[in-house]
Amino acid sequence: MARETIYFVQAFSAGRGGRPKAETPIACKTEASALRTAERLAPSKAGVMAFSSSGDPDMGDYDDEPTIFFRHGELPSAFD
Repeated sequence: MARETIYFVQAFSAGRGGRPKAETPIACKTEASALRTAERLAPSKAGVMAFSSSGDPDMGDYDDEPTIFFRHGELPSAFD
């Protein structure tokens, strides 16, 4: 079982009633790349987070809880 770590940046725009609305996630190759992308997007988005998840890509089995390493702005309550 070969484990790998994947990195994503999730940006949010202001949705109805001021609730954060998820945009298309951005896949990144490294944690540093995800962090740079998140920091670049932060001033122009309602909220941004960068996170990683580890698992076995052959089995499609990834961690239930991602590791969030960057948060900025308004995020859905599920990420508190």
